[in-house]
Amino acid sequence: MTVKIKLPRYKLTIEYDGTPFVGWQAQDNGVSVQGVLTAAIAAFAGEQAAVGAAGRTDAGVHALGQVAHVDLGKDWDAETVRDAINFHLRPQPIAVLAVERAALDFDARFSAIKRHYLYRIVNRRADLTLEQNRAWRVPRPLDAPAMHAAAQQLIGRHDFTTFRSTECQAKSPEKTLDRLDVERAGEEVRITAAARSFLQHQVRSMVGSLVHVGEGKWRAGDLAAALAARDRAACGQVAPPHGLYLVRVDY
Repeated sequence: MTVKIKLPRYKLTIEYDGTPFVGWQAQDNGVSVQGVLTAAIAAFAGEQAAVGAAGRTDAGVHALGQVAHVDLGKDWDAETVRDAINFHLRPQPIAVLAVERAALDFDARFSAIKRHYLYRIVNRRADLTLEQNRAWRVPRPLDAPAMHAAAQQLIGRHDFTTFRSTECQAKSPEKTLDRLDVERAGEEVRITAAARSFLQHQVRSMVGSLVHVGEGKWRAGDLAAALAARDRAACGQVAPPHGLYLVRVDY
């Protein structure tokens, strides 16, 4: 009888600039965060290890606290794993912030109980310089309080088909949105969203529609009507990926 040996599992907290990548997931059409991270682990540990993540962020989307897990064939010290992976990641804009040993049944994706996203809008006429590829510039004045009030209609469990990518592979369009707040800090409008899980492009679609409210193109009732339509065509617009950040994942 063959006994299967359980390999040590590590939990990685990762930060990255999504600008040069085709997204988290390894693909044939370009460089991915997952692909670069897998190569760095192979260079350090000498093995091809599968790396799973809490969120498969799209091309151009950033992460302040992406979480991944990986099984390694040797019982390494956690700090050694962190520093060795970071050494081999350079000069890519990816950094492993922390590594810790995890339970063998820990899964970065399926063990998560809540994901937190931030969307950054810079609301000004002038072009972006330092914030280019870090935020969405919206030149027309935005009414942040009106956006926040309208956003509260999306809280709770709904069919979010309107705010779902046509390529989304989720089995159901129903999700429970726990938080959707809009606040202004100077010329920046920050939209924070939290839920156990999201549909593909859901946050960006909600943000794009809220900008219609902020610009006065839509009223709060128009956002509610778009949600009720359960029709992708009813979505106001999809915000660009470069303003979106995966901030934190709770377990």
